[in-house]
Amino acid sequence: MKIAGVAGAFPKHYFSQEVLVAALKHYWGERLPNPDVLDRLHSRVDVRGRYMSLPLERYETLSTWGEANTAWIETAVDLGEQAIQSAAGRTNLSPREINALFVVSVTGIASPSLDARLINRMDLCPNIKRIPIFGLGCVAGAAGISRAADYVRAYPGQVAALLAVELCSLTIQRDDVSMANLISAGLFGDGAAAVIVTGDERTAQGPEILATQSVFYPGTEDTMGWDISEKGFQIVLSPGVPDVVKKNLGRDVDTFLGNNGLTRKDVGSWIFHTGGPKVLEAVATALDVPDDALAVSWDCLNKVGNISSVSVLLVLEDVIENHRPEPGTYSILGAMGPGFCSELLLLRW
Repeated sequence: MKIAGVAGAFPKHYFSQEVLVAALKHYWGERLPNPDVLDRLHSRVDVRGRYMSLPLERYETLSTWGEANTAWIETAVDLGEQAIQSAAGRTNLSPREINALFVVSVTGIASPSLDARLINRMDLCPNIKRIPIFGLGCVAGAAGISRAADYVRAYPGQVAALLAVELCSLTIQRDDVSMANLISAGLFGDGAAAVIVTGDERTAQGPEILATQSVFYPGTEDTMGWDISEKGFQIVLSPGVPDVVKKNLGRDVDTFLGNNGLTRKDVGSWIFHTGGPKVLEAVATALDVPDDALAVSWDCLNKVGNISSVSVLLVLEDVIENHRPEPGTYSILGAMGPGFCSELLLLRW
């Protein structure tokens, strides 16, 4: 099984963090007890700018969840098509050859789901297997590759595609000025990414997927996620996330590597979800690796913010295109998210 191609796609609207902070101050207005708190919070998230689905003035006009979700569908289909086309373009395959399409998102809903809409839009094979997945959040990029790998392990002559689309800006809540929402408004952005995964009977370039591991942490469901009401998605973001990472990730990685006859010293590169500054620092602490071991993740966070399930795929794309390890190098690709849980993949280049 190989990761044959990866590509990201973004909306056309990109704004610096300073512009976004000013827009958020205007958006919340008198609801903010102290507007200066946004400057302090957003200066600490290490984000230079983010992509947004809509022009900034359009967010002022979104008065219902339905309006926001309609915008989500329109943008998600456009970005989904771009990402799949670009990822397939980095292989010797056409989108028509995709046998199974996994779609992950946690920022909007659609029925028919995005995969169905993309089959119509892109003239994909009508016999394609459709697997829409909702609710995994930040972990879904890594988990989606794992599930695609499961599929081609069972059907080694076939091709699976993963599409992750997250339009976090469309979940913004006007009446929520909680600390969790203020932080998330400065951290999360919009974008999409697609991954092409091929079975062993297909010829492809790219890192080989040797093994995967999923770990669920019982009793942690209040750590991260959404409270969903008639107003849409309201962020649940506990300050305890870094502690959960520090407590569990190192042990999980050691167990995973040990099951595959390896140790951390055998790992030549680490491909991790961007999270945020405290999460990336917690990952480095848990793995006992220097800061530069996660340099690509930090760079992704700085350029586009945290895009939930999409982020780890963007880090993977950057590694493949600009920081490709030497042949034979082992990599760990990982993410953590609502559940709370982790997903790890062992790659060999």
